[in-house]
Amino acid sequence: MTAQRRTGYVWHERYAWHDTGTHVGIFPAGGFNQPHMTFESAESKSRMAGLVEVSGMIDELVRVPARMATREDLLRVHDADHVDRIERESADRGGDGGDGFTPFGPGSYDIARLAAGGTIAAAEAVLTGAADNAYALVRPPGHHARRDIGMGFCMFSNVCITIEYVRAHLGVQRVAIVDYDVHHGNGAESIYWDDPDVLTISLHQDRLFPQDTGAVTETGAGGTNINVPLHAGSGNGAYLAAIERVAVPAVTAFAPDIIFVSSGFDPSPVDPLGCMTVTSGGFKDMAARLVTLAEHVCGGKIVFSHEGGYSPVHVPFCGLAVLEALSGHETGVVDPFGQSFDNSPAHLLQPWQDAVIAQAALIADALRL
Repeated sequence: MTAQRRTGYVWHERYAWHDTGTHVGIFPAGGFNQPHMTFESAESKSRMAGLVEVSGMIDELVRVPARMATREDLLRVHDADHVDRIERESADRGGDGGDGFTPFGPGSYDIARLAAGGTIAAAEAVLTGAADNAYALVRPPGHHARRDIGMGFCMFSNVCITIEYVRAHLGVQRVAIVDYDVHHGNGAESIYWDDPDVLTISLHQDRLFPQDTGAVTETGAGGTNINVPLHAGSGNGAYLAAIERVAVPAVTAFAPDIIFVSSGFDPSPVDPLGCMTVTSGGFKDMAARLVTLAEHVCGGKIVFSHEGGYSPVHVPFCGLAVLEALSGHETGVVDPFGQSFDNSPAHLLQPWQDAVIAQAALIADALRL
């Protein structure tokens, strides 16, 4: 029988009000680009929140109110010029995070503060004992944001802002980040490149985005950065092997006070921005293993913060599966996409995937943890 846990849950309707405009996926509308919608829209997140409620899972969770991160919270991570520009443009007609592909509308500065603050609230609930673990369903995402620029739909680094908050206020010293979003977690990597007290681990599709970061040989000046760049087409077998053979031993050796998970569901087989084949069951298995890891190394203290995932119809089932792993409560909801993808041969660990995981495991073993 699965153990029941008190799982904190953050969601605020204002996350769905972050306006990313009528882009053609990632490109501005105009000319031959017929207006449509940006891939990073409210759909996947609000539909996940809807399934959490309709499935009855909401009644099994500890509701954690979101709050806005303060300017001081932001400035522990981000340059003042970056924060000021986002605030200024948000007060007018909106703008871009900085890379030309991160649109935001009026009022998005405060919504981005609410996203960072929602992750802070989730971590605080776990660290004060109000919850055993937590999931922050926040938007906009954060794992691509660097100190001086937003990118990849990310305005501010929600997880890194939270890490600096709990280090400043809640006695935390050592932290591990495990990122399974399909895109490389370059923002957190750059922010903690030379910090030996933060372990960053990113499982991602090789050279997808950003194309010039995320190599397995990039270990950080502080010696605590691990990349697992998986080949396109990788499924449950490769991802679970990377968690078991890279993340688990590395985090165990590092012995953090708390684990953060950058939870992106874009490794899904129906995601428009990735080419992976991880199913809802695969995400659930990864989450369950990470929860067990946290119980062994840091008293179960683990916080998932929502990142990417751009399939409005599949993300809700993936997210619900992760919440089942966190809480130990089974809703009985069946993922309808399972009949197409659960038995795919893509889930078998292939030799070329195994070789990358083996290389990352050797590098992790040699790092100064």
